[in-house]
Order: sequence, then C-alpha cells, then structure tokens
Amino acid sequence: MAEKKNLIALGFEGSANKIGVGVVKLDGTILSNPRHTYITPPGQGFLPRETAQHHLQHVLPLVKSALKEAQISPDEIDCLCYTKGPGMGAPLQVSAVVIRMLSQLWKKPIVAVNHCVAHIEMGRIVTGADDPVVLYVSGGNTQVIAYSEGRYRIFGETIDIAVGNCLDRFARVLTLSNDPSPGYNIEQLAKKGTQFIDLPYVVKGMDVSFSGILSYIEATAEEKLKANECTPGDLCYSLQETLFAMLVEITERAMAHCDKKDVLIVGGVGCNERLQEMMRIMCSERGGTLYATDDRYCVDNGAMIAYTGLLAHAYGMSTPLEESTFTQRFRTDEVLAVWRQGESSEANGHTIGSS
Repeated sequence: MAEKKNLIALGFEGSANKIGVGVVKLDGTILSNPRHTYITPPGQGFLPRETAQHHLQHVLPLVKSALKEAQISPDEIDCLCYTKGPGMGAPLQVSAVVIRMLSQLWKKPIVAVNHCVAHIEMGRIVTGADDPVVLYVSGGNTQVIAYSEGRYRIFGETIDIAVGNCLDRFARVLTLSNDPSPGYNIEQLAKKGTQFIDLPYVVKGMDVSFSGILSYIEATAEEKLKANECTPGDLCYSLQETLFAMLVEITERAMAHCDKKDVLIVGGVGCNERLQEMMRIMCSERGGTLYATDDRYCVDNGAMIAYTGLLAHAYGMSTPLEESTFTQRFRTDEVLAVWRQGESSEANGHTIGSS
C-alpha cells in the first residue's frame, strides 16, 4: 500500500444539522475541513425539511472552500465519499445527490460510508489509539463498540433515545441557546450546579435507557424551578453526572469482557470535558488510557467521511452510481472493515497534520 499513501479523497457529511466537506490524504493529513451548522432558535430542535434546505444552501460553497483551502483541483481527487447513513433522511439525501452529480462531472468513483464507523476511524487516526473500546455518543447514537474479526461489534447501546438527544431535549426545556450546541450550553451550566438531585439510573445489562430520565427531570424542573428549590445549573449538573455514570459503567463492563484497557470516546457528546474526566478516572484505575478529541474532530465533519472512505477505496472498494443511496438505519456492525483485517493498514499510527 506504500504507493497509495498519497491518495486524496473529498468527503461529504450531512446526516444531521451539520453539513461538512473535507479533503484528506490516506496518511491522515487533513488538507481542509470546513462545515456549517444549522442553528435553530432556543427551545426548538431541527426538522428534516428545514435542515435539508440549509444543507442545499451551503454544500456547494463548502466544496469550493474545501478545494481552495486544500489547494487542489478536482483532477487530483481519487474518490468521492459521502455519508450513506445512519441519520435523518432529508439531510442525508443532499450529500447523496451532490456526490452523484460530482461523480459524473469529474469522472470519479464513489464510496458510501457508515457515519458511526467514520467517527471511530477519525478518532483512531487523530489520537493514535490502537485497539480501544469505543464509546460512541452523539445526538442520534449511543453505543459501546469494540473491533473483532473484521467488524466493529456493538456490545451495548441505548434502547430508546441517544444520550445527546436527551441532553438536547432538556436544553429545550430550559430554553438554552442552540449556539454552538445545546449540549455545550448544558455543560457550561452544569459547572455552576452545587446540589445533586437524584434521578433514575437505568442500566440494563450492557444497555442503557434515557427516555425515562428525561421525562423525570422535565417534571422535576417544572416543579422545583417554580418553587425555587434548585437552579437550572443544579439540574444540568445532576443530569450529566447520572447519564455519564451510566456510560462509564457499561464501557467498563465492555473493557472487562474484551480484556482491553484503553477507551476512545467519539461523537459530538465526546467533546464534553466532564464525560472525559469521569472516563479518564475509570481508565487510569484499570491501568489504561483515555483517548478523546476536541470539537474539530468529534463533532460531525467531512474529513472523517473522506478518510474512512479512502481507507476502503485503498482496498479496492467503491459504490456503483445506482447504489449510491442513503438510509436512516445503518448499523455499525454491518460494515466489513477490510482495512483493519490483519491490522496492517499503512494509515495506522500517522499523525493528523494540516497543510
């Protein structure tokens, strides 16, 4: 694979409220990674139709920006990668349509990418994590994952809503700003909390449940805030501590099962410094290391799609034009990670750089 080290991919991510376009080399060098976020007014979530309209408005300017910043022309691109799923249908469709158009215009092969696997591979190349247990936490997904025999196996997950969705929906109850994200604003408010309020703690074997906790804290907020028995900061602090303790528990159980000491946190909620702190304490007690990234890479971005698609492309994988569709449901363990078979990937261990 040495001669393929300089392969370049253009990647599109648009599964939720962010549209991103990234240009990446096979050695992990990110040449550009612009993105734009659809931010709704406080107290409101983002709906599929309006989110898709946002992506349509920004996707082509982002392509131009990505190519300009990377200082490359379409001729130098080896493949075009896009998020096939999982995600919201209408926003996903935007990237699928654009990728088909550019593939025919530029005569480039297409590689469909699993959003979850892309988060993992971006986390691995950025942090240098070799073979960790992965905690994938975002607005739409919550999974504990480990690699085994060609696939990323799911050891535990949420049985209802994702942890990020739980945080986002509680932010709406408090009418917190969605800029830069509701979860970030909950994190900042939690730092001001001093009183811990008991909330339901729902771990079922390797799985977790968040919908009941959300209902409980919504009712608690209405009752206790009106009576001045607590502050919004207390509620955010209590919610974070409870949710993250549940995540640490199932992650540690997966580590014991897999006999692994290291953990990699990926996904948008992975930026949360309190979650990282709690996980770091648990890892250190087991003699391991926590690997985590900042919002450049843990939040949805085009580079993670480009890099993961390029790994597959380097092993001869591509997606025929007529199969370049999208799907709202696409399990992490459906993907055959050919680049990890034998653990001899040339891209492993390289440091992310920028031009």
